[in-house]
Amino acid sequence: MYTTNDFKKGLVIQLDGAPCVLVDVSFQSPSARGANTMVKTKYRNLITSQVLEKTFRSGDKVDEADFERHKGQFLYADGGRGIFMDLETYEQFEMEEDNFEAIAPFLLDGTEVQLGIFQERMVNVDLPMTVELVVTETAPAMKNATATAQTKEAVLETGLRLQVPPYLEAGEKIKVDTRDARFISRA
Repeated sequence: MYTTNDFKKGLVIQLDGAPCVLVDVSFQSPSARGANTMVKTKYRNLITSQVLEKTFRSGDKVDEADFERHKGQFLYADGGRGIFMDLETYEQFEMEEDNFEAIAPFLLDGTEVQLGIFQERMVNVDLPMTVELVVTETAPAMKNATATAQTKEAVLETGLRLQVPPYLEAGEKIKVDTRDARFISRA
């Protein structure tokens, strides 16, 4: 059991039978004496990926989630589903099409990830902060490009489309930020 005093960003708790990670926690005192402090939280349900808000009273208790993080690896895509393997137990897990669709453009076979396991089943996958992917299609390099921030569209080996600097050409490997699908640098 956790109390609201244990709340901090990143803590995984169980609410309504589902594991939820705290995204934001703020303590608010309605009076100058600090009596009846309220704890406002923003959390993400790890099964549905919904971001919700809930307010607790100071001292409220919540259940600890039966949640573990394991090193994992993306094996392959099967139809619209993703197949992952736990690198500790070699157990394989399947991610349904609805959830896999959002992370598929960042995954190559063999990419290492963090698996979120809840009650012996995989409920989420945390990608690495950056991945290295090869540019497969883009417009030719622009000669005499000005110093202003010009970009052009590129298609990467996973099918991801993003804006890149004008000097990049097909065949180059680049680093991509997985949080917002943004070009970082050449690899």
